[in-house]
Amino acid sequence: MIEHELLFLGLLASGPKHGYEIKRQIEADVAPNIGIKIKSIYYPLQKMEEEGFIEKQTGREGRRPEKHVYRITVKGQKKFDRLVQTSFLSLERPFFQMNLSLYFLPLVDKGQARRRLKARMTLLKKISRQLAQLREKSPQKSESIRLILAHDLDLVDAEIASTDRLIQHL
Repeated sequence: MIEHELLFLGLLASGPKHGYEIKRQIEADVAPNIGIKIKSIYYPLQKMEEEGFIEKQTGREGRRPEKHVYRITVKGQKKFDRLVQTSFLSLERPFFQMNLSLYFLPLVDKGQARRRLKARMTLLKKISRQLAQLREKSPQKSESIRLILAHDLDLVDAEIASTDRLIQHL
């Protein structure tokens, strides 16, 4: 839930938004670049409203249906600030599915393992090229998105180097 609170409070920290705007921004920027997916936005928004982190105002434009506009409260801004600071220092050991294969490497045919690692290397290089192209084609994207793409590219490049060392080891 902490990730969701950080997400919603962060989106609202840049200004009030109605539900559709929040959902659209999550689908367009957050899900593809950060990997957080939200099934429903309204339940978390309701919980944060109950806790006093956001407030909801209802309005109508002409004959259109009512819209709920959400804005962050002072309490919500303080919570957002704390969550961002905590998130910067949050370090969780990543779990790579391949580590399980490496654990059993002594039981695997070395030629087969080398071929699989070379195939993995091909996929990683393709991902690296795609990230680099996306970063180059994205000058209109926000600085935050460019930083995320650069970070992802660094991680993929580190995985390429690690996979190369594994291939050499075999």
